[in-house]
Amino acid sequence: MRLNTKKLIFTAGLAFLAFLGQQANAQYYFYNDNYYDSPIMYEVGGSVGAMNSLTDIGGKKGIGGKFFKDLNIGNTEFAGSFYVGALYKYTIGLRLEATFGKVSAYDSVLVGVNDIARARYNRNLSFRSNITEIALMVEFHPIYAFIDWQASDYDPPKFSPYLLGGIGYFSFNPQAKLNNQWVNLQPLSTEGQGFAEYPDRKPYKLNAISIPMGGGVKYELSPLINIRAEFVYRPTTSDYIDDVSTTFIDKNLYQQYFTGARLTSAYLLTDRQRGEYPPQTFPDKKRGNAKDNDNFFSVNIKFGLALGRERR
Repeated sequence: MRLNTKKLIFTAGLAFLAFLGQQANAQYYFYNDNYYDSPIMYEVGGSVGAMNSLTDIGGKKGIGGKFFKDLNIGNTEFAGSFYVGALYKYTIGLRLEATFGKVSAYDSVLVGVNDIARARYNRNLSFRSNITEIALMVEFHPIYAFIDWQASDYDPPKFSPYLLGGIGYFSFNPQAKLNNQWVNLQPLSTEGQGFAEYPDRKPYKLNAISIPMGGGVKYELSPLINIRAEFVYRPTTSDYIDDVSTTFIDKNLYQQYFTGARLTSAYLLTDRQRGEYPPQTFPDKKRGNAKDNDNFFSVNIKFGLALGRERR
């Protein structure tokens, strides 16, 4: 039976939230002078923010590096999300969140660079892709984990930093611009995926697993509304968010597999090298780095609505 990861994450999140609901009881504890909380508080909300990626395309001068060394801030795109969650005694929480955004990158940002990164500028590739992710994440609030505020003489703080981690399932669809039109790259087999000449290169899927990890700060604006600032970094199981991973192929092979507009697009988009290179690509010349998968991240401001808080 084929495993539907997206459905599994969604079902597991709802099942856990339902389980927490069964564990809640009428044993309230003090929140402030006007409200009481149940041990388990529920929350719904949304966010607005920015998304960016770290892929084979673009970057900074020198040899390509991991994490933020090669980040191009100018490629930052809009992102948003909505979520439902539950928090047990302000300490451990579970959140089911859907995030929507876009990532993009361009080798042309390396114009003027004259070191080894010049090869990436000459490669002249670019892409954009919409991202849709559903993720199940666990929150941990250390201020509440290590201090029993109910037993102390102090009110619990409205300000709480936290860590988070989980698992996600996301979809993407890399595109490149050709003759002022955006063209889907996955059907073009730009690195010979699915060709008999490259038996180890299978057509890649337009969905993959992400591993969200990060942290944030939560502040209670009122008994009903909270605001968060949050950063989430996502390593993934795909190296094709940007459609670039391995080596160039012989463009003449496309005539054996494609016809019409698909043939023309594949021929033009698999190799867009600038004139500083020979006009005929050498097959098996490096096009990307298959050792590192593509990653993306988001920075956002969240607004949450607390459910279940009762007035004295």
